[in-house]
Amino acid sequence: MLSIRKLIVLASFVAIPFTSFQQELRCNIQVNSQKIQGTNRNMFQTFQTALYEFMNNTSWTNHVYGQDERIECNVMLTLNEQIGSDEYKGTLSIQSRRPVFNTSYTTTILNIVDNNLHFRYMEFDKLEFSETTFSSNLTSLLAYYAYIIIGFDYDTYSYLGGTEYFQKAERIVNNSQNAIERGWKAYEGNRKNRYWLVENLLNTKYRPIREVYYRYHRHGLDRMSDKVMEGRGEIAENLVNIQKVFREKPDPYMYYMQIFFDAKNDELVSLFSESFPAEKTRVITILTEIDNSNASKYSKMQSGTSGGQGKQPATMGRPGGTKPQR
Repeated sequence: MLSIRKLIVLASFVAIPFTSFQQELRCNIQVNSQKIQGTNRNMFQTFQTALYEFMNNTSWTNHVYGQDERIECNVMLTLNEQIGSDEYKGTLSIQSRRPVFNTSYTTTILNIVDNNLHFRYMEFDKLEFSETTFSSNLTSLLAYYAYIIIGFDYDTYSYLGGTEYFQKAERIVNNSQNAIERGWKAYEGNRKNRYWLVENLLNTKYRPIREVYYRYHRHGLDRMSDKVMEGRGEIAENLVNIQKVFREKPDPYMYYMQIFFDAKNDELVSLFSESFPAEKTRVITILTEIDNSNASKYSKMQSGTSGGQGKQPATMGRPGGTKPQR
């Protein structure tokens, strides 16, 4: 027989909805419909709520998350054109970030703009997704980026930790090959679309960049609360690995590399603006070669001025928190 104490404990667990501790994303959703004229404005609010519930209430993994472990992300749908009573085109912006150990600083992991947003939606439509079939371009697209967000996050905590979720994103790409909407196929988008992103992520030629994501965060940023020079030095060393991939040129466009610098260019400027001269010069030389579009930004490091948007992680406050586990 169970004791009264044990029954009370069991009842307390049963009373707590399990799903409230399981969802992986804390996703802020925004729908910008300013360019769409003469329509029911309430519909867009209903749509935004439906998107929020889809992203935040779906269990994307089998792992259990506490409230403070959920992955912070922003998704903005900017609607540029209505081409039917229920059909829209626009752009999709995705950002995600993760906390840096023992600081109040959060580092950007993803900063992607997808210019191939194209979907159908009627007010109060139920958003449903299946891993095995393509039923809706909207839910396939959102699920794809949910797995991309989770995969990148896991890659920052363990070496190749996001592989399972990148493979799920790849299955969505495969299921979407007959979709009329753009973004899913190899021959679309100048090798910079959903197909090529997941191809790069799972391509062994790009594996050194995935290792950089892990070492940059776990051995670089996460050490900087008390070992600034060691953590920054680790990041500098790992830029050499990206340089090797750049010089080998697995493909002419190297979308995955662009994704890295779209997320990290401001942070790199902030990190190395106060570095010692030899390290700073070395980093500027590497970054100017492999991310030349931001060369003017990197040159500001030489004078010690930051072109980024935030402080170095090591200078942020230290609330004494512990690292979220993935």
